[in-house]
Amino acid sequence: MSDKLARLELPECDAIVVGSGPNGLAAAIRLAQAGRGVVVLESAGTPGGGVRSAELTQPGFIHDICSAVYAMVVCSPFLRELPLTAQGLEWVFPPAPLAHPLDDGTAVVLHHSIDETARSLGTDGDGYRKLIGDLVPRWQDLVQDAFAPPGIPRHPFFFAKFGLRALRPATSLARAYFKTERGRALFAGLAAHSILPLESLTTSAVALVLAVAGHAAGWPFARGGSQQLTSAMVRYLESLGGRVITNCRVDSLDQLPPVRATLLDVTPRQLIRIAGEKLPASYRQKLERYRYGPGVYKMDWALHQPVPWRAAECAQAGTIHLGGPLDEIADSERRCWRGEVSARPYVLFTQPSLFDTARAPAGKHTAWGYCHVPNGHTGNMTEIIENQVERFAPGFRDCIAARSIMGPAELERHNPNLIGGDIGGGAAFLSQLFLRPTASLYRTPLEGVFLCSASTPPAPGVHGMCGYFAAEAALKRFA
Repeated sequence: MSDKLARLELPECDAIVVGSGPNGLAAAIRLAQAGRGVVVLESAGTPGGGVRSAELTQPGFIHDICSAVYAMVVCSPFLRELPLTAQGLEWVFPPAPLAHPLDDGTAVVLHHSIDETARSLGTDGDGYRKLIGDLVPRWQDLVQDAFAPPGIPRHPFFFAKFGLRALRPATSLARAYFKTERGRALFAGLAAHSILPLESLTTSAVALVLAVAGHAAGWPFARGGSQQLTSAMVRYLESLGGRVITNCRVDSLDQLPPVRATLLDVTPRQLIRIAGEKLPASYRQKLERYRYGPGVYKMDWALHQPVPWRAAECAQAGTIHLGGPLDEIADSERRCWRGEVSARPYVLFTQPSLFDTARAPAGKHTAWGYCHVPNGHTGNMTEIIENQVERFAPGFRDCIAARSIMGPAELERHNPNLIGGDIGGGAAFLSQLFLRPTASLYRTPLEGVFLCSASTPPAPGVHGMCGYFAAEAALKRFA
């Protein structure tokens, strides 16, 4: 064995988790809760994967390197039950989860209240109530079944009611329930989180779950930056006897000592690299056919002052969807899959410092935004993204003190799971949503080796359920 692949000297343990993203940490926590000794190995100098923060622009400005808003964490059947506030995590809830500005100078606002949201939609308010009103009161039942691997739902009739809407393409469902561009634009912005063409099946599911989460729990930030969520998870894991080792890169399974279970918070491409010739040819071929989705082009800004939105309501929302009407957003998302970029892309934009003073020096602000681009895109989207912000906030560029730019390649360097800038661990279209990355789900053909990343069910997003269910599968080895 070469020095590069020399076996790692690790503390004695029952299980090893490779990767400290939210799914890797969730898997480790679940194993530790069951009394198993766990060691988490992270190649970077800080744990967290896509849940990290850093001073990307200027000293004193804290930016989230990848994810920033955590609707799925506070709704997650597993993560919401963890005592993370006791470990120092504090959530910041903006007055409104979401605003979607329009070219007429107004904005549609997703409020915590369904009635307030309906009022923001005007004549589309009744359609919104019909679409979402029966789901919100049973949100815990909904997420329990939505955030689960394939199988018989625990609430079959209620979930079937949700499924009839969720399976439809977002373009179809939006036109069925909304008569004006206000309602259709709001729904399109929610659905575009799927990073799929909005004509695709299941894109409505993403929009519905996010809307329900906004009403049920909100779309919060972690006070002080996303790293605080990771730090709280690490502290809780350590309180259970687990350990996280950083600056520890794993290039091969041969480096790992024998343990009862090895869980890999990686995507299929990395599994092929790490497992090498150990994988049976048939399974390897399935992994090689796994498809990654579009990438993202992300920007962070240090600002002299708050963003000067034309629609005053935007200053009350933590997240802003910039993309105009349904047809424009649909065109933007469709182009990514054609290897093209839009001159008016759908931009996800957050402004945490309006609600969290720990993010910037006194009187200053931070902002975060990205658009979807073809996987591995190498072009410069800076001007195009800032044009979209200026469209709804004239004078935005005059507020900029500094900017940080990360295209797909830079994001992948920060986190190797972001293949070509794909933040979802693989495309989530219907044929690759439930049986991902293969019909074996978390299990691999290798004895005691499991996948626990966003490339497994239930779906991409920071909710930890991929790691939780992989740990449950691994725990069966200890029975």
